[in-house]
This record gives sequence, structure tokens and C-alpha cells, in this order.
Amino acid sequence: MSGIQILLIGGVIAIFIYYIARFRNALADLIILGIFSAAAVFFILYPDETTVIANKLGVQRGADLLFYICILFFIFIIVKLYARIRRLESKLTEIIRQRAKDEAKKTE
Repeated sequence: MSGIQILLIGGVIAIFIYYIARFRNALADLIILGIFSAAAVFFILYPDETTVIANKLGVQRGADLLFYICILFFIFIIVKLYARIRRLESKLTEIIRQRAKDEAKKTE
């Protein structure tokens, strides 16, 4: 197994574990955002290093490595948004149920 395969599988597993944790920790969001920001600044300042790192991971071009990393980042964002939507749906359902109970008590 090449280095990029290990990196991508590790990223997918990390996103899965993060989803299971149900986003209870805002510190984890901050750490992940910090890592991606630091990587972006590094790759902007040293663009030739992307190819060196990519070659060490078994990828031919640095641009391909950045593409794979962006895929992981977008999967993370999608999972995060999906969990937020689910949480909002649950809250809305509870509010509607409580309001229906209150309306039923008023009509009695």
C-alpha cells in the first residue's frame, strides 16, 4: 500500500470517527481548520514542496496530492453540514411536538 492510500484511508476514518462523535467539541473543528490553514500557507509559500511530498506518498504530481486533500476536506464539510441539518431537524421536531401538546391543552 502506498503512502497516499494510507493517508486517504486515515483521513476517511478520521472523518467517520468525527461524525460518530456528533460534533460535540468545537475545539476539534478549530484544530482541523488550523491544520488545513497551516497546510495551505505552507503549500502557497513552498509550491515545489508539494511535488516532493507527493512523490514520497506515491503520487506523481503535487497538484494531484492537493486534489486528494481537497476531496477529504470537502467530505469533512459535507459530513459536518449533514450532522448539523440532522440536529436542527431534531430540534424542530421537538419544538413542534411541544407546541402541539400546548395547543391540545388549550383546546381542552
